[in-house]
Amino acid sequence: MAVSKKFSAARVREAYEAGLREFGENYVQEFARKRPELADLSGARFHLIGHLQSNKARDASQLFHVIHTVDSLKILRRLEAAAAEQKKSLEVLIEVKLSPEQSKTGADPGQLPDLLEEARKCEHLKLTGLMTMPPWSENPEDSRPYFRRLAQLAQQHRLQQLSMGMSNDFEIAIEEGATLIRIGTALFGPRPKTPSDAD
Repeated sequence: MAVSKKFSAARVREAYEAGLREFGENYVQEFARKRPELADLSGARFHLIGHLQSNKARDASQLFHVIHTVDSLKILRRLEAAAAEQKKSLEVLIEVKLSPEQSKTGADPGQLPDLLEEARKCEHLKLTGLMTMPPWSENPEDSRPYFRRLAQLAQQHRLQQLSMGMSNDFEIAIEEGATLIRIGTALFGPRPKTPSDAD
């Protein structure tokens, strides 16, 4: 998946023309501004990979095909209600917080059984897997235990998709079973410093 946050719609279109079809964005409002310019990209799928606030659930359900960052019952219920209202099916993954870092979001592994049970009851949400973000490290090997733990949880709960790994550690993620890797810098280069630079 090409992570196109902070890059313009024109850059997304270039990536599409080069053959990419899966795109990841971090911010609902930023992507809402880009989305109209990308409406004609047949076969492109857009993933929300940034933290989702419950008050943005309705907008997110309209803009994205896949939400990777479901981390609470409240978010699940709001997405289900929004998808039902729009008469659409929305693919979701549960974000699991395996890192001790305060800045990382996600559900505690102990909350997973309740979240998964609720997700599987939702008629308009299609639960496909789990997502995690390990702590940043210069050494890709430092991410391995987090990826391995997520793979164990997915296997335990019979889930197929594993969203994990970025430009610096995706090879380790693949070795540990990743099915969705989130690549930004390696594809697009360094991100613009401010949103205005991306236009």
